[in-house]
Amino acid sequence: MKVVGLIWVVLALVSCALGSVPFLIDNNKLTTDDFQPQQIHIAIGETSQDIVVTWTTPNETPASVVEFGTQDLTTSTQGSSVIFTDGGDEHRQMWIHRVTLKDLLPDTVYWYHCGSTLGWSEVFLFKTWKNGTDWPVSVAMYGDMGAVNPQSLSRLQEDTQRGMYDAVIHVGDFAYDMDSNNAEVGDEFMRQIQPIAAYVPYMTCPGNHEQKYNFSNYRARFSMPNYQDTESLFFSWNMGPVHFISVNTEAYYFLEYGIKPLSRQYAWLISDLEEATKPEVRAVRPWIILFGHRPMYCSNSDHDDCTRVQCLTRVGLPLIHTYAMEELLDKYGVDLAVWAHEHSYERLWPMYNFTVMNGSTTEPYTNPMAPVHITTGSAGCDEIHDHFLPAQPSWTAYRSIDYGFTRVKVFNNTHLNWEQVSDDLNGKIIDSVWLVRDRHESYKKLRHEDI
Repeated sequence: MKVVGLIWVVLALVSCALGSVPFLIDNNKLTTDDFQPQQIHIAIGETSQDIVVTWTTPNETPASVVEFGTQDLTTSTQGSSVIFTDGGDEHRQMWIHRVTLKDLLPDTVYWYHCGSTLGWSEVFLFKTWKNGTDWPVSVAMYGDMGAVNPQSLSRLQEDTQRGMYDAVIHVGDFAYDMDSNNAEVGDEFMRQIQPIAAYVPYMTCPGNHEQKYNFSNYRARFSMPNYQDTESLFFSWNMGPVHFISVNTEAYYFLEYGIKPLSRQYAWLISDLEEATKPEVRAVRPWIILFGHRPMYCSNSDHDDCTRVQCLTRVGLPLIHTYAMEELLDKYGVDLAVWAHEHSYERLWPMYNFTVMNGSTTEPYTNPMAPVHITTGSAGCDEIHDHFLPAQPSWTAYRSIDYGFTRVKVFNNTHLNWEQVSDDLNGKIIDSVWLVRDRHESYKKLRHEDI
């Protein structure tokens, strides 16, 4: 037996002796690359003190381990792995590894790497969030970024590694598509976002480009809060003064997978909003930001559902109008609704049911009487841009087809700022607006008081 082969066998036997799942290595077929961690990314766990580290290996390894610490890699935590089989012709298989780092110290930099005795990743770092609600939250938000023409990618990588964001939120449509070429495009995309996603929580929602094989690549690759139950399709988390909600708009459009995903999500969304808007909860965490892939409104020149008055996510299913989301945004006083899907950027005036409800003529976003909608789907993909109707409707305030992404910063309980970054203009801020709310309550209630 060759020396290299003997070393691998010894390592495997040692790993098995330590309690790992036994497996055999065929030295004639496998190389070190088959066990090397790749596509490393992190997400927030069940609480803000937990981080879930996820990665992929082409083959099974004896364990799934993260070694981490504040100065040295002195602590070791073991997780689990599952085999994922893509639905393409080749039925490619890969192993998805997940390790949860629990009860981390707040506002602390941790160094980590992941892997097993058969191979380790490079060393990364992340900074945990502060305790409580009295601290400014900064996130980047965008959708529709592909493995080809990911125009905003390098700027996002640089921003992230400079420490500009507490999290990055990808509002659906990844890789174009993760299942393409027997999931090799998905692998390439996950490697491309690693310089972002290995350093800050990379939070997601599914888009229409994830639907192949019942969203299997998306469900397998991401580990959002409560992923064991909802497979990362819908979830929420708290971050400083903000309650973030991720919804699966695709449940309205791919009914071939059944009505249960939609009905279950809708019941969960009501329950989540009920909890988030309890007076004692909203007094300390007032902001609610909801995001999902398909907008309720848009003024693009295509024929997507957001161009129609009876948009499904807005009014619910045809004829019966069940599972309407817009009325929930209004009832529970959701501050900001962020969408993608359209390969453009569009900011609306505060609006409910096609009626503009600005706070005032001079300060439309100060104490508005309806949610604010933003579409940010221009991060870059091989489908290029979606153009707008020549005539700008009265309910839309700003439109751009520049490649770019959105920065959202919540400074305190009353002031939120968003900026649109144009990658075409070398990072220039082309749109910047303050949203100010002195009272975070149901818009219906506020409008009734205003009568």
